[in-house]
Amino acid sequence: MYVAESRSSKAPVDPALRPGRRAAAIPGTVLALGTVSLVTDISSEMVSAVLPLYLLTGLGLSPLGFGLLDGIQNGFSALVRLAGGHLADRRGADGASRHKAVAVAGYGLSALCKPLLLLVHTVPLIGAVIAVDRTGKGLRTAPRDAMISLATEPAHRGRAFGVHRAMDTAGALIGPLAAFLVLRLAGGPLLADGGQRHGYDAVFTVSACVAVLGVLVLLLFVPNRQPGETATATAPRLRDGLALLRLPGLRRLTFCAVLLGLTTVSDSFLYLLVQRRLGLATDLFPLLPLGTAAGFLLLAVPLGALADRLGRRRLFLAGHGALLLAYGLLLSPLGGLPAVVCVLVLHGAFYASTDGVLAAAAADAVPAEQRGAGLALVGTGQALARFGCSLAFGALWSAVGGTVALGWSAAALAGCVLAAAFVLRDAPGDTASGTPTAGTPTAPGASGTAPPSDSEVPS
Repeated sequence: MYVAESRSSKAPVDPALRPGRRAAAIPGTVLALGTVSLVTDISSEMVSAVLPLYLLTGLGLSPLGFGLLDGIQNGFSALVRLAGGHLADRRGADGASRHKAVAVAGYGLSALCKPLLLLVHTVPLIGAVIAVDRTGKGLRTAPRDAMISLATEPAHRGRAFGVHRAMDTAGALIGPLAAFLVLRLAGGPLLADGGQRHGYDAVFTVSACVAVLGVLVLLLFVPNRQPGETATATAPRLRDGLALLRLPGLRRLTFCAVLLGLTTVSDSFLYLLVQRRLGLATDLFPLLPLGTAAGFLLLAVPLGALADRLGRRRLFLAGHGALLLAYGLLLSPLGGLPAVVCVLVLHGAFYASTDGVLAAAAADAVPAEQRGAGLALVGTGQALARFGCSLAFGALWSAVGGTVALGWSAAALAGCVLAAAFVLRDAPGDTASGTPTAGTPTAPGASGTAPPSDSEVPS
């Protein structure tokens, strides 16, 4: 019997979620899922840290072609995210949801893709492997976040997501370092001259082994049923999930996530701009994501807790303000290493203020029995928007150059932040001081009452 199964059968209800009991600091489910994400991100970031340079300098891919491949990472994830959320909300024979089962399938699919990178050497095949890997990511994201939200009291979700994202980012911090060390130990060049590739093969092999470890942690240490979910024999339909957009809070939040995603330049393009601005050696390129990861790691928990007190939507908008400052610094006459460090730290602050905070805000606006579908709706909209941004930015870079393209993106982002602030100015479902406001569905056992319009699935 799995460790997780035996533990969940003995303690089906978390004492932290019982009325009158003080909430546990961080639920065990959150820590276990954080460990899974940490290990998996080490695997993923080992590949992501070297892939842009490999494609552009080794295979001679154009910025437009790279924008297409980079967009695939978001696009394919978006195409299956809704299906993943819907499948996760469906109930098994015991009335429990299938959040864990769908998450295992997603993590397992991504783990299987890592060895395939050893066998493919052309851009179309690499694109196909990336598409399958992102399909796995799309399947697992909504059920994973649903498990986090269901295991945590509503008043502490920002902090719980912050802890999870901090652990996830620790993996993002370790991954590029691991890739850098593996490349050094393997003694292979970075293919700037189209030479040998055995250094990359070593990275892909180690990445595959680490990914398998993450799946094992998920199987053994994450319980099948979360404390905040209730058994039901009613299976939600896909159109019921789409109908969640009738909820005012979720609809506004999804609209703003899409609007801002359309002007969020992908990490890979940002790092390429930073590398070219400073003229860094290609050997140092895999280390650039470390600045973002370090800022994210240090700020995720405090900013998540701040979101619980001041309001999650407010912090979400403030995070895009930090991203706008990063663009401004990168476009300014300021140069040198200090300017780039500031850009990367602001980039990390952007993720710490938006990634987990957006998931926590979306969980506030969705009933527990459709938590996976609701989180998938917001994530899908954002991912599709970033897919479009990658294509547009790649085309702009090819046409007018990277610096001009970034300037246009910065101007568009400033306008979108103002528009989103207007849309969310009186949106229901925000949380401040740990108390859900009107229109916020609450988890079983949590204090507060939600109006019927926002706490029930529309027919």
